[in-house]
Amino acid sequence: MDRRDFLKGTAAVGAAPIFGSIGARSLLGTAADESGRAGQETRLVVDGLDTSIVNAEFLGLLRQGGVDCMHKSMGDFPSYGDLYAFLEDHADEATVATTVDEIWRAKADGRISFVLGTQSANLLEQRLDKSPTGTYAPMVSTMRAFYELGLRVHSICYNLTNIFGGGCLDHDVPLTRAGHRLVEEIHGLGMLLDVGGHTAERTSLDAIEISSGVPVVCTHTNVAALNANPRAVSDRLFEALAGTGGVVGITAISDFQKRNPDNYRSHGPRSPQATLDDHLDQYDYLKRLIGIDHIGLGPDFVWGWGEVFDHDPSVSIAFPSEALGEGIPQLTKDFENISKLPNLVEGLRGRGWSEDELDKVLGGNWLRVYGRVWG
Repeated sequence: MDRRDFLKGTAAVGAAPIFGSIGARSLLGTAADESGRAGQETRLVVDGLDTSIVNAEFLGLLRQGGVDCMHKSMGDFPSYGDLYAFLEDHADEATVATTVDEIWRAKADGRISFVLGTQSANLLEQRLDKSPTGTYAPMVSTMRAFYELGLRVHSICYNLTNIFGGGCLDHDVPLTRAGHRLVEEIHGLGMLLDVGGHTAERTSLDAIEISSGVPVVCTHTNVAALNANPRAVSDRLFEALAGTGGVVGITAISDFQKRNPDNYRSHGPRSPQATLDDHLDQYDYLKRLIGIDHIGLGPDFVWGWGEVFDHDPSVSIAFPSEALGEGIPQLTKDFENISKLPNLVEGLRGRGWSEDELDKVLGGNWLRVYGRVWG
């Protein structure tokens, strides 16, 4: 059995030590020595959240955009097998990173690094032992298994309320008792906690409250004060995230910047496409509100998914009409995929952003919180 067959066959496994001793680790990279850190005076660009399909063409898009590291949103065990199989075949071009040193080493080697994350804890909810005398043990062992596979960013909910807390369609739902345990386990493993965006405001604030001394992030969202889409975040939550030393990633999804409960009926099935200026307004707003040290890229591109995301809000549970229109989601004009990142950079320069500020928003801020949390 080769490595990719092994990884694809682990869906029922919850025992983390297995993954710590076999080939999956060989693709995670090794800690960098000083020579691997020699390029740290240069800009390192981090795509702070992306769901795009990873293949050879997509690696080309990342290079066109000047990206060195990408936070890849992952699903169940089989998706890890697919990713690692691809990386085995493209080991000279890309790798998984679990430390900041590994990210820098990959850049020095001319390789793109992938940081792995998940946008909800729904799989863990399935792993809970819900019998009358059940324990958290299956959930904890599953988290450790994912950690050994490289998972370093963990969220709570994906739009809908689960056993851990509220999704963004239920902003008043608090973090539950199980949610408290989940947050503790995320921090205990040294993963980066991702709240806001898909997760309810109250659940997010509760999670921040019990995360004393640890940066907490929102990897991908938009500004509710500019457009009150259910997926957008309030100033109050932005300020709470910044107060932890965390970072907010800004998505390029058009509807999250244009569509909301007050206008979706007049917009009809499709809202107007967000312009690059609309998108740049998000960066300027957050720069004024929470400061340059707390803003990063989080475009949430869906390149390669095609008709999988041909959305029908009339039957959608997670994305009703006021949140997302029909069809394949529109992205910001002139920032439709990661290869168009230079357009964003030039737009920010045109609005007076300095090179030092661009260094931070394009990657420096993400690297800071990665280092703080991962050690």
